Amino acid sequence: MTDFTPQFPPEAATAAPWAVLPPLGAGGPARSSLSGNELREACELMLFSRAFDDKGFSLQRQGRFGTFSPVRGQEASVVGAAFALDPGRDWVVPQYRELPALLRQGLPLENFMLTFLGDPRGGAAPVGVNVLPVQIGLAAQLPQAVGLAWGLRLREQSGVVLVFCGDGASSEGDFHEACNLAGTLSAPVVFLVQNNGWAISTPRERQSAAATLAARAPGYGMPGALVDGNDLLAVHETVSAAVERARAGEGPSLIETVTYRMGDHNTADDASRYQPEHELAEWADRDPITRALAYLRDRGLWDDEHDAAVRARIADRIDEAVRTVEAMEPPGVAHLFAHVVEEASPRSVRQQAWLNAAGGAR
Repeated sequence: MTDFTPQFPPEAATAAPWAVLPPLGAGGPARSSLSGNELREACELMLFSRAFDDKGFSLQRQGRFGTFSPVRGQEASVVGAAFALDPGRDWVVPQYRELPALLRQGLPLENFMLTFLGDPRGGAAPVGVNVLPVQIGLAAQLPQAVGLAWGLRLREQSGVVLVFCGDGASSEGDFHEACNLAGTLSAPVVFLVQNNGWAISTPRERQSAAATLAARAPGYGMPGALVDGNDLLAVHETVSAAVERARAGEGPSLIETVTYRMGDHNTADDASRYQPEHELAEWADRDPITRALAYLRDRGLWDDEHDAAVRARIADRIDEAVRTVEAMEPPGVAHLFAHVVEEASPRSVRQQAWLNAAGGAR
């Protein structure tokens, strides 16, 4: 039997990640490379996400919207990361809990809503909007993100891919395969694991014996970072460093944001059956929106008048999207075949003709 001696760089076992987790708790972040206008825009996007969660839940209970997963409690992880990108050249590959990042990239809210109404038109992003469709299958988007990043490098484009997943997805084979391939290819991709404590009803401690999920990174040949996922600015600074590293040709990074899902996994779930009340109360004190708004108010960037105007604008935009989507004609046969392949095969052409002759699929 051949003796196997693992070969690691001398510093791999002891090196601290290039970002560390500050103590979790109340209080706002202490630094920012974002301008005042960017901070206000980021906070508005977080508020938009929270408002849509409430509206979406209401619509789903009325039978007017499909099952979807709220972002509640994780807004800083998503928005802080999204603001580290250049929407004109960088890409977002979502799981299903990243609405504000998709909006930041330019995806119309109506497209997102159509996806969760089972309408295939929702998956077709407008030209110039650098996002892939929402992925319900757990971790299935991760290899695709690596392929996208590899393609950008082969074309000598400067874009970076930011791909989101949860702690549950990090237990899937696709996660390990994607990270391994990214490290091997030195692909310009940033893996962001939102560790919200739960994979539906399975707690984090039953998913992995690793002390942190970010600690896996050296095994894939990339740096790892652990960050307070409820600190908007800490997430932004950490992801910005990873994006610039990827853009400079230094390869992928793995970031774990420590956050909490403040409620149900989705509108078909009842988290009160497994989430301890005391745990929810503790994390409510760390609410990312409360922390971010307190930071802005302390610096004179947010006041009651601005707050009221922002919330009114958000409500109007959401209501407008609901009216638009509900007024649309239901999808027909053609939409089942559109945006699937560049050129339809003879078989799919026959299938479409057969469905049309049969009266369509409504």
